[in-house]
Amino acid sequence: MKRNDKLAVVIPAAGVGSRMQAQMPKQYIPLLGKPILVHTLEKLAGLECVSQFMVAVSKEDGYFSSALLPDSRFSHCEGGQERADSVLLALKALAPSRPDWVLVHDAARPLVALDDIHQLISQCINQQQGGILAAKVKDTIKRGAELVQETVPRASLWQAFTPQMFRYEELLAALEFGLSQGANITDEASAMELQNQPVQLIAARTDNIKITTPEDLPLAEFIIQQQGKQHD
Repeated sequence: MKRNDKLAVVIPAAGVGSRMQAQMPKQYIPLLGKPILVHTLEKLAGLECVSQFMVAVSKEDGYFSSALLPDSRFSHCEGGQERADSVLLALKALAPSRPDWVLVHDAARPLVALDDIHQLISQCINQQQGGILAAKVKDTIKRGAELVQETVPRASLWQAFTPQMFRYEELLAALEFGLSQGANITDEASAMELQNQPVQLIAARTDNIKITTPEDLPLAEFIIQQQGKQHD
């Protein structure tokens, strides 16, 4: 990595997580005694190469406190209605420091391996192209509603994870364009794809799960405990 490449991380955390069926936004649900968001932020704080972190939270968020932020590199800003809106607002909040690259990571994805993030950073900077962490699909994939319409060939299918890393200016422009067009932007890569920008697929560990439904919680607890044993 070149010394003059300035990296920032955006964590969109303004969602309500309705599929968790909880009384609070899912990023604040306790996981082994700490909110999911705290686990995620503490993991990301291990990225010594990152100079700034921006957490986007809802203005109606009654759970967030700056005391949750691990160190002085972390700031927060107001989020938006959808994920893409929150990421765009966070990017604009980073404008005074003008990072070269930005990584966007899900607030509810606390299990990401730092080694995978370092690999993503290295690949993107070496190739001078954006990229995402991902894993090849293992299961047989069916398309349909109540009945199977077809079996989808999986040889070229990947499951997209985060972080997703792109040049700051390019991601900012891609999100502004996509939102202005009313496009369905499900992740940062989809915004870049609309601009015909290349997106590298960086193979990553499959235990980088996103906590989305209630059954994900005990699985996440197990994975955290196993990851802790690996570092003992």
